[in-house]
Amino acid sequence: MNAISAQGVRATLGLTEVLHGIDLALPAARWTSIVGPNGAGKSTLLKALAGLLPHKGQVQLLGDNIAGLPARERARRMSWLGQNESAADDLMVYDVAMLGRLPHQAWLAAPNAADRAAVEQALRTTQAWDWRDRPLGQLSGGERQRVLLARALAVQAEVLLMDEPLANLDPPHQADWLQMVRALVTHGKTVVSVLHEISLALQADDLLVMAQGRVVHHGACEDAATHAALTAVFEQRISIQRLDNQWVALPRI
Repeated sequence: MNAISAQGVRATLGLTEVLHGIDLALPAARWTSIVGPNGAGKSTLLKALAGLLPHKGQVQLLGDNIAGLPARERARRMSWLGQNESAADDLMVYDVAMLGRLPHQAWLAAPNAADRAAVEQALRTTQAWDWRDRPLGQLSGGERQRVLLARALAVQAEVLLMDEPLANLDPPHQADWLQMVRALVTHGKTVVSVLHEISLALQADDLLVMAQGRVVHHGACEDAATHAALTAVFEQRISIQRLDNQWVALPRI
């Protein structure tokens, strides 16, 4: 089963078309990383798949046309973590994470036991539980990012879309993020991420390689064809090598 599929997706920013008729099928219970050079259309594609950006063509989420899904149903099925996400600095960390439960709550209803359990689990997963009573404005950039990630996790959606989720995270917390994504996929969730860190993107199950608003390759991270496509879009300026039993991208000097 595909978690997300798209046919003929086109999107325009201003007067410029930045996605040119994209077709894709992202299988469920796998982690797909979207990679490519600056300006390739990675973030724009992710927003289109999330239904956050007007576009032509069709996008299906778990078999249903996303345009026909009620907003609340879509928000229950798919959670989103975007670049430079904002939240009021005076909001407490716990309350920020609880925002992820809004799709599950009746209008103006108080959080129930399931909501509280989901928020605690999410904050503990991102190691932010100890800050739950602190205002967001008192946190560092990396700490703030972990709280926003907890908000996305608290939704407990089947599909998670994340645009540059490693922003401001130091290497140990990047490693924690990788471990968390692996756990989500093991439990049947689907993760789609846009990453600039190519070596970390290569830890995914699949890579979707983009250039100039088009998908030029979609395949398993371990495949030679995927490595060839990746080096090609970066103009042969990187080399994909095996190091400590992992694929990594190294700059060619």
